[in-house]
Amino acid sequence: MSESPLVSAPFPPQPVLCFCTAAFGSTYVDLAKLLAADLQQFAPDRPCLILTDRPDDFAGFPNVQAIQHRCRGVMSYHERRFAIQRGLQIAQSVMYLDADVRICAPIPPDLSFSPGLTARSCGPMQRHLQEQFDRPTRSIASYRKQWIIDQMAAKVGMNMTDPAIKFINEFLFVVTADQGREQAFLQQWGELAIYADTLGMHKHPTYAMALAAVKVGFPIQHSEMIGLDFFDDRIEQIRIRNGQSTPEAKASYFQAQAQIERRSRSGMQSLWQRMIQPIRLVYHRQRVRRMAAIAIDRLVDG
Repeated sequence: MSESPLVSAPFPPQPVLCFCTAAFGSTYVDLAKLLAADLQQFAPDRPCLILTDRPDDFAGFPNVQAIQHRCRGVMSYHERRFAIQRGLQIAQSVMYLDADVRICAPIPPDLSFSPGLTARSCGPMQRHLQEQFDRPTRSIASYRKQWIIDQMAAKVGMNMTDPAIKFINEFLFVVTADQGREQAFLQQWGELAIYADTLGMHKHPTYAMALAAVKVGFPIQHSEMIGLDFFDDRIEQIRIRNGQSTPEAKASYFQAQAQIERRSRSGMQSLWQRMIQPIRLVYHRQRVRRMAAIAIDRLVDG
């Protein structure tokens, strides 16, 4: 499971800010290439690290360090922590963006962040959980998810009603060095991620992130990130509904994303992927459970 950068561009030895994402599979790799092109245009002096199973696809981007990676967990949702860890080796702050996020204008040169975890979108975890689980009718899967979240909190001696725990929308956030607490945060996040995997919850990294941050005293703060012009299809749809944007404003970004996603859903290859996906899921669940029982460090450590 060794990892090595495919591209070593001549970046400054310690830039203030770098970017990273995680892209596994052809669809997310193609989406990440759009993001890489945006950053090449709008932040050419800042590194972009991409954790991926297809590093060769990024060879044409001088701003990208493509890092070969095999997923440690059952699914790829928590793997972003390894990209952040690598980013902290070369920059004080690391901005994580989902692979389908776009950058639409030059990054402000004075964009900076306080030590800790800074989220573009976050709020009280207790309110988020109430919205999810305080409903008159609920599925068995919903009860199971709530139980797993409570088990994660209990594992680190916490309760999800603690007001210090924040819900973090994981599509865009920044981790800034804080006297070594950032490494403790990433380590605790990894341990909780693998624990959630063994219990059967393979998505939703926000719960492990929030618990890990509070557990190790890593500050969580909200920021509008003034001057950062980005596109995320879900956020943009909310903006349009609220009258804060128009369907035409980011139409080209919607179209580019839809074209890639349509291509991934068509053809025999897509059919084959859908057929083998359940088999892969069972295999990786068993792999993680076995490894967690005998050598969990191999799943957690970068």
